[in-house]
Amino acid sequence: MTTDSAAARDMLIDAAFDVDALREKYRQERERRLRPEGIEQFVELTGDFSRYVDDPYADSDFIRPAISKEVDVLVAGGGFGGLSAAAQLRKNGWRDLTIVEKGGDFGGTWYWNRYPGAQCDIETYCYLPLLEETGYAPSLKYAFAPEILEHAQRIGKMFDLYKDALFQTEITGMRWLEDEGRWLCATSRGDAIKARFVVQTNGILDRPKLPGIPGIASFNGHTFHTSRWDYHYTGGSNEGGLDKLADKRVAVIGTGATAIQCIPHLARHAKHLYVVQRTPSCVDERRNAPTDFAWMSSLSAGWQAARRRNFVALTSGVPQPEDLVGDGWTEIARTVGGYLSADLDETSDESRAQVGELADFQKMNKIRARVEAIVDDAQTAEALKPWYRQFCKRPTFNDDYLDSFNRPNVTLIDTKGRGLDAVTEAGLQFDGQEYAVDCIIFATGFEVGTSFVRRMGFETIGRDGKALSDAWSQGLRSLHGVMVHEFPNLFHMGINQNAPSYCVTYHLDEQAEHIVAILGHARAAGARYVEPTQASEQSWVATIRAKSGATLAFQRECTPSYLNNEGKADGPLNEIYGGGSIEFSELIRDWREQGMPGLELR
Repeated sequence: MTTDSAAARDMLIDAAFDVDALREKYRQERERRLRPEGIEQFVELTGDFSRYVDDPYADSDFIRPAISKEVDVLVAGGGFGGLSAAAQLRKNGWRDLTIVEKGGDFGGTWYWNRYPGAQCDIETYCYLPLLEETGYAPSLKYAFAPEILEHAQRIGKMFDLYKDALFQTEITGMRWLEDEGRWLCATSRGDAIKARFVVQTNGILDRPKLPGIPGIASFNGHTFHTSRWDYHYTGGSNEGGLDKLADKRVAVIGTGATAIQCIPHLARHAKHLYVVQRTPSCVDERRNAPTDFAWMSSLSAGWQAARRRNFVALTSGVPQPEDLVGDGWTEIARTVGGYLSADLDETSDESRAQVGELADFQKMNKIRARVEAIVDDAQTAEALKPWYRQFCKRPTFNDDYLDSFNRPNVTLIDTKGRGLDAVTEAGLQFDGQEYAVDCIIFATGFEVGTSFVRRMGFETIGRDGKALSDAWSQGLRSLHGVMVHEFPNLFHMGINQNAPSYCVTYHLDEQAEHIVAILGHARAAGARYVEPTQASEQSWVATIRAKSGATLAFQRECTPSYLNNEGKADGPLNEIYGGGSIEFSELIRDWREQGMPGLELR
């Protein structure tokens, strides 16, 4: 450790906290939340539970004739991933494409999540893609869901994507036709679409999950998942006003990023609200503000790309001369940079990690102090304090959530990591106490660590009848996370074996650019088939393994969450490029400039 970083470490240690005691507290809290069944503790939404994935926003009577056609590119998914891919295709001269989307419109996550208070937790100027291209100026620093959904629709209109979209349609199977050099894609509407190339963009926040609480199917009251919010039952809108809950006792199961946003609205309107918590969230200030349109109009060309890169770099631990965003996400980076000052670039990874841990302790002490300052009841405040590193769970930001627990009609049921003992016909049961409720709202997130095929909802059959699930049965394998040997002309957008960032749209745009560049390379070469060689795939898997050490070490010490596969640290979110998003972006750009070695073109 350098002299300056050692001094920085000493300054942090002197910041009135006991490092060893905090590490032990974090370890104890993690241990009591570990469950041997891992992700199997959640219920798959099939059979009687399938109603939780029904679309409450689309026309249930919608019908159309089956389609049989051939296209150059099929894009599976109409969220920001699919929109980024389709927009990039359009910009590069690809006109003949089809988008298949199970929702009734574009938007993906923002089509489904319309719960009260739903809001972007990343600065809108970074999160919303294609702001410069569309000429759109967001209304707020952190936009709410309706505005984000509207922007997805704006992209669809600008790039003339609606005419090529099949909404309320799900892919049910994909098979490679070797003789034809095309993928045959079957859908829930009876379609048979043959595509030269397929881009799968189905996302990770797509399929809701429920907790496997005993008796969960026995409840006689009303239930729904936050991603299918039932405004017919609650009244109101994304802005609140849930007036139909005035005589209702409501329970929310979950205290993650979604619950943080909807609970203040439920607390204002429900007769009584029970909040069921396993692990408290890290809740920082939101401090939202209207957009300064004069500032936006003064920005020079390329401002969004520079701002996004700056944010992603800081949240990936890459030093920057300034913090363009300046919010809770980048505070730790600012703290570390302030302590290490100009010597940050010279500091070793090990010493930077040590100072980073201490800056994290300092930040989380501030988070816990904020809980204590806001929540009146001491026992409730203690239960709401998070005891883990800030990025062990996705940080949250809200100025009203903690105040909700000062209301007389709000009760926190802190299960101390265990979860409820049971759901009964009349309500909830924990530690021998019954809580009668009229409605249970599941704010329990989405499937992340489950198998790719289960989350996709269909099997992909490649060359010689090989199933993708079989190809990945012994572990993920790919080139850059976007292509798989023996599955020609097939591209993936997501988190597997690349470097996702907290600003997911930055990551998706980088992937879209990469995929369309490969398609352009194949088109220029007159190739019917493009896929990675087995050697290039094996080399990339080795790179992922070699780079995963620091990420895995961090996640193994984290409290259980979807980020570490419920404590097992072996899921897809840990099959990522450990060098970070900025390094990964530079790597794939260099690879393209080198002529894309390791691709097989035929």
